[in-house]
Amino acid sequence: MATNENVSIFSSASLAVEYVDSLLPENPLQEPFKNAWNYMLNNYTKFQIATWGSLIVHEALYFLFCLPGFLFQFIPFMKKFKIQKDKPESLESQWKCFKVLLFNHFCIQLPLICGTYYFTEYFNIPYDWETMPRWYMLLLRCFGCAVIEDTWHYFLHRLLHHRRIYKYIHKIHHEFQAPFGMEAEYAHPLETLILGTGFFIGIVLLCDHVILLWAWVTVRLIETIDVHSGYDIPLNPLNLIPFYAGSRHHDFHHMNFIGNYASTFTWWDRIFGTDSQFNAYTEKMKKLEKKTE
Repeated sequence: MATNENVSIFSSASLAVEYVDSLLPENPLQEPFKNAWNYMLNNYTKFQIATWGSLIVHEALYFLFCLPGFLFQFIPFMKKFKIQKDKPESLESQWKCFKVLLFNHFCIQLPLICGTYYFTEYFNIPYDWETMPRWYMLLLRCFGCAVIEDTWHYFLHRLLHHRRIYKYIHKIHHEFQAPFGMEAEYAHPLETLILGTGFFIGIVLLCDHVILLWAWVTVRLIETIDVHSGYDIPLNPLNLIPFYAGSRHHDFHHMNFIGNYASTFTWWDRIFGTDSQFNAYTEKMKKLEKKTE
């Protein structure tokens, strides 16, 4: 009975979204995107799309999303939004980070990306335009991937902070006490594999079209670069997402080393009380601000 009720609720919600979607004006970018997608299918093999296409999407989006945070350090107005104002970025540390990123991206992540083609072939994941899911279903699956990744990240990240193994693996990521966007994937190769597994679990469970691979990459990069940005920007639309952790939440993790282990949402830290030091620190800072007013 409960299962039937859940299916009925889901169907009703789906119909409601479809109705709202029908009322929206036609997306002017849909036709150009469709033409570009079909051009890609007609001129490149599935292996090229799944492998080199995924690599290009990851590299282009990663450094594109990092660019605003990189430019902020040269804009005096943006300094008031920096969370740890006493620890400015340095070009030397950013260059060091960039070199490690290139190694991780091409020597660790690229071999994994090469496996996406075989994944799509084994599970018969379609590439064609006709079976591409609607935007709201794509968004829903990305949310599902985010919940799965966040759960994996919380428990494995917390394990990597265990005193017996922290110095061997996760310590590298904490080399920068004040994070910056490009540092999001600055990590030991083993950490890249361990925490990166959470990214692929959602894909394995929820992928129904190759576009989800790229959509989920986009969502995940936006989130992880945002929380590592080191800046708390007013009117950040990501802060409108319920339970979204945000930059202050993760910035405190880098500053304090203990607590706030989740990647995207705050619920696991709340459930296990690993945000207690962050909450105490936030209250302390609020009282100090009131005294200085």
